[in-house]
This record gives sequence, C-alpha cells and structure tokens, in this order.
Amino acid sequence: MTRVKICGLRDPETAVAAAKAGADFIGLVFAESKRRVTPQQCYDIIEALNAERRTPPPAEFEGPIAGEVRGLSWLGAWSDAIDQAIARWRPLIVGVFAGMDADEVNDIAATAGLDIVQLSGDEPAGFVRNIQHPVIRTIHVAPESTAEDIFEVIAEVPTAGIHLDTGGKGALGGTGQAFDWDVAAAVARRAPIMLAGGLAPENVAAAVGQVEPWAVDVSSGVETGGSKDIEKIRAFIRAAKGVRVGR
Repeated sequence: MTRVKICGLRDPETAVAAAKAGADFIGLVFAESKRRVTPQQCYDIIEALNAERRTPPPAEFEGPIAGEVRGLSWLGAWSDAIDQAIARWRPLIVGVFAGMDADEVNDIAATAGLDIVQLSGDEPAGFVRNIQHPVIRTIHVAPESTAEDIFEVIAEVPTAGIHLDTGGKGALGGTGQAFDWDVAAAVARRAPIMLAGGLAPENVAAAVGQVEPWAVDVSSGVETGGSKDIEKIRAFIRAAKGVRVGR
C-alpha cells in the first residue's frame, strides 16, 4: 500500500485528525515558508501525536547498517525499515529543512524529537552526511530533467529516502505544480521514491497508478483558502491508498 505524507501542518488538532485518517508521515516545515511552524506549534503537535502513538518512539531510528547493502538496494532496505517503524509508531514525524546549516538542523531535530529529516534546499552531499537523523533528500525535477540525472544525484550519498518534487526557477517545493510523471516512473522502477508536486485528491490515484511510488506527499493540494482541510486530507489518503500497484 502506498504510504502518505501530509506536509505543512501547523496545529495539533489537524495533525491528529490526519493521523487518524491514515497518514503515515506528518511533515512539519522549519524552512522559510508560510507553513513554517513556531517552536510552540512544533511542541504542541508532537506532544499530541505522541499521545496518539501505540508506544513511545525510540530516541534513535534503526535502519540498515553501513556496508550491509550498497547502491540502490540501500534505499530498498531503508524503505523496509521505515515501513516497519510505521507499523509500530505511525505516524512518523518528518521535519522539512532548507537554508540552514547542519548544526542547526541537528539541534532542531534532536530537541523537537523528529523521526526523519527532509532536506529540501538542494543541499550538497557533504551537508547530507553531517545530518544525524535519517535523511529523505529532495531532488527537484526540472522540465529538462531525466531519470539518469536523478540517479546521478542519488549516487552522491546514501540516504534513507528520495523525495521527488517539482523544480525549476528556484522552486524548493510547495509550488502546487506537477512534473513529468514518466520521469518519476522511470526512477520508481529501480528505487523507492516519495512523489510530490501538484498532487491533490483528484489526481493522486492516477499518479500512484502511473508512477507506483513507495509514498506520496501533499501540502497545498489538501488546503482550502491556505489552510489544511481535513476533508481533503481524508479524501487524499483514501484515493492514494485505494490503488493496487504491482510493487
């Protein structure tokens, strides 16, 4: 079943409602954005989500051991580890970062009690290596990008996951615009990906059917008037998880 991340949440009530609707990941934005959480909002959301989890999550997230697997198999091993964690502690809490230094990212992730760090600012490989939490790395897909271009970035440094989002013209996500799903499908045939960019309740089933991603990610596509709409969140999750795929 396709995993679902609901991103850009800013209040505990909606975060808990999204989790109860079946969200596997809750995304909290720490980068410059209209969806950025304050420290108090972050605390309130995580406290509320932890109260809903079956058991308290561990302080350290366990994944494959370096050297056990290589190449694209590393991503497969991490997606399996994350799936197992979801089964025990759903939803996992993902912090979205861009434009910060590594020490700041590590401090916020540790203090907040995040499960996963998502780097969305096209950070270089050396930056990624310095992050102390499992990393989902965003690759921005421009109109001219090919699957091989994406695999070149994937090969730079092992990460826990790959997040494909719309790129071009300095965009760092949250554009509400889709990119070429054929490119995403070509990547997904060889590695598990989290698909983002222009997804909404009306098109996510088609995206899942065409791309067969490991997970999908949505923010603006489940908003009404700039605020998260729980009915749209529920519709998105139903549509995404209702598609049978060949994985």
